[in-house]
Amino acid sequence: MLKGIATSSGIAIGKVYKLEQPTIVVNEGQTDSAVELQKFEDALQKTIADIEQIKERASATLKPEELAIFDAHLMMAQDPEYKDQIIGMIKDGNSADNATKQVSDMMIGMFEAMDDAYFKERAADIKDVSFRLLCNILGLTIPDLTAIDEEVVIVAEEMTPSDTAQLNKKYALGFVTEIGGKTSHAAIMAVALGIPAVVGCTGVMANCKHGDTIILDASEGIVIVNPNEEELKEYKVKRDQFLAEKEALKVLMDQPSITKDGHQVELVANIGSPKDMENVVSNGAEGVGLYRTEFLYMESTDDFPDEEAQFEAYKVVLEKAKGQRVVVRTLDIGGDKKLPYFEFEAEMNPFLGYRAIRLCLDRKDIFKTQVRALLRASVYGKLAIMFPMIATIDEFLNGKNFVQETKEELLKEGVAVSDDIEIGMMVEIPATAILADEFAKHADFFSIGTNDLIQYSMAADRMSEKVAYLYQPLNPSILRLVKLTIDGAHSQGKWCGMCGEMAGDPQAAPVLLGLGLDEFSMSASRILPTRKIVTSLDYKQMKEMAEKALKCQTEAEVKELINGLL
Repeated sequence: MLKGIATSSGIAIGKVYKLEQPTIVVNEGQTDSAVELQKFEDALQKTIADIEQIKERASATLKPEELAIFDAHLMMAQDPEYKDQIIGMIKDGNSADNATKQVSDMMIGMFEAMDDAYFKERAADIKDVSFRLLCNILGLTIPDLTAIDEEVVIVAEEMTPSDTAQLNKKYALGFVTEIGGKTSHAAIMAVALGIPAVVGCTGVMANCKHGDTIILDASEGIVIVNPNEEELKEYKVKRDQFLAEKEALKVLMDQPSITKDGHQVELVANIGSPKDMENVVSNGAEGVGLYRTEFLYMESTDDFPDEEAQFEAYKVVLEKAKGQRVVVRTLDIGGDKKLPYFEFEAEMNPFLGYRAIRLCLDRKDIFKTQVRALLRASVYGKLAIMFPMIATIDEFLNGKNFVQETKEELLKEGVAVSDDIEIGMMVEIPATAILADEFAKHADFFSIGTNDLIQYSMAADRMSEKVAYLYQPLNPSILRLVKLTIDGAHSQGKWCGMCGEMAGDPQAAPVLLGLGLDEFSMSASRILPTRKIVTSLDYKQMKEMAEKALKCQTEAEVKELINGLL
């Protein structure tokens, strides 16, 4: 039995498909530059064509924001500086493969050494692109996962974006990798594809061969190679139970989210594009609690999306919501989210710098395009506008006043705008949570962004594996900030939601319910499991448990309290 990191729920039992990549051996001798230049040009064009083909194939199953990884790869493959450096080395007498490897390794090392999380991630893109380019130069065959025509569990050293994009859910029962963590690309893609996956499973490649039988328990992070009859029988029962439970949840599709003693909350979905609305509807969500509009901007390759393009996207989402509330977060760019057509000045700590509402209030020309599009679309549904990264009341009022001014401009132009638009804010900065009762005098609602709230409160970068132990959603200090925010909203008769990862955490649901959270916004696939939890609980009991949790000293004590009660 091997142990790895569980990244998605489910159990897979099947034959091993061992994904072994070709070994790169470069030629370091002197070469004919003209021949090598042509070899490089041909391989580069094939690499670009390969990536475009993979992206097209993947577009049938992946969302636009997930496909954006291939745009990054194409930009890398077509980067003139990357190409020119390789050509320069070839002209100096290096082989095409040696020149490509040297330039790629230099760039990978440079990006990996950077402090900025966004640029660190680009190192993985360069690895993927350069590996494909080297294989094309050397005439090596890269395994074609699209050719798999039987049910298998894929075992690999690492799953690249190109690999996961080629997976066919009909045949790929799941995958396990030696490398990776909870926030790695492979882990994120496993959730998006809805297949079981275990990452960071050291030794799995050495312990299995092509065709072996393997059990993958993605709920517990357990991998069993060549199980005995007893283990097979046990996990087949567990798999059938898991699938039966998943099917049984469908009865909750159109049910309200009400506790046993009659307390009702809203379970809504996080989305990144209009395409996600299919999942919102099919998973019984009660609306949209977070529309991440930055993906509209990140998908655009040469300039900010214009008003018409944004209007159409917002209109589609509002129409498909059929009268349910849609909370749209205004442009949240900066930090680890960059744009290829907008230059951010270098900052010591971009997560605490020029980003989100700070950028929008400074660049009102960019902000106005989005606000106009949102206001125009408001007549097609129930719109709520939410500002990210609010730190002061002045910031919120400036944003709110700007929306009102833009609305008046549109009305003067004869453009219809809804009279029922809520304007709220994210609470992701500790100072904001502490002053929540004052913010609530001006905001129509709050949505707690726990991903940032936790990292700012614990002074721990959530991208750093070294301090991952400090990412503690159930730490009493975090719970107290959440409680301050909820109470602040309620003191002024406003509602409070949560759109960070914590909102969809099954272990956190009871205590959040007890703290008085009104709205839980999460990945659509988590809606029904969370509804099952909510409908099984007694609100009065959860309030009593939450009060005790606030008095705990450690996260471990809080977890023990929750588990003991349940």
